[in-house]
Amino acid sequence: MLVLAGVSALLLSAAVPASAASGTATGPEGQKLTVSKSSGLAADGETVTVTGSGYNTAKGVYVAFCVDNGAGKTPTPCVGGVDMSGESGASAWISSNPPSYGEGLAKPYEGSGHKGSFSVRLKVRAKDANTDCTRSGVTCAVITRNDHTRGGDQSQTVRVPVAFGGGDAVAGDASGATPTATAGAGTTGGGGAADTGDQASDGPLASTGSVALTAGATAAGLVAAGTGTWLWARRRRTADTG
Repeated sequence: MLVLAGVSALLLSAAVPASAASGTATGPEGQKLTVSKSSGLAADGETVTVTGSGYNTAKGVYVAFCVDNGAGKTPTPCVGGVDMSGESGASAWISSNPPSYGEGLAKPYEGSGHKGSFSVRLKVRAKDANTDCTRSGVTCAVITRNDHTRGGDQSQTVRVPVAFGGGDAVAGDASGATPTATAGAGTTGGGGAADTGDQASDGPLASTGSVALTAGATAAGLVAAGTGTWLWARRRRTADTG
């Protein structure tokens, strides 16, 4: 019986493809980020489930798929473009206290204090017009990072590297000690304003989709982005109440 049980367990484990393995990383303040599938993803796009726990609910975060530029540097550019509607699936904004223009766009944390958690579905694809995560030397990861209201604060930057096709994800840790990579330098993930790669955006919702617009964006562009988002949110609230 023991032999049969052992053979059954071996066959069961062999039936589960290695490409279905999830990936997990721990953040600088003990946050835990898990991606339901971290290797063998379809290059043209695959939806994964991203869950997080142990996050500071006083700080909103973006969840996205971006180039990992190494420890202490903002993961950017990000694949998927600027998502001003929050409907493309390329990124998510988690915040329990967003600015007024983010109401209805940001998803609130579950829990409170430093025990905030979330679960979102994220569309991950290998490249867009400016970023190619399949290039040699480029490491890309599903990431969280503080939103634009926290500037360059890296306290909630957590990375789970992923790979496409038959490749294996590169192991990462809370320090971000993965190979330094640049892809589409000087561009956003969606063809927007120039990106410095080491600062988070200070503009209102400027980086919700690509999480790639940074302090290098012009003030005029940020004002335009904020105004457009406010008008969109107002129209949506008006339609909902109507």
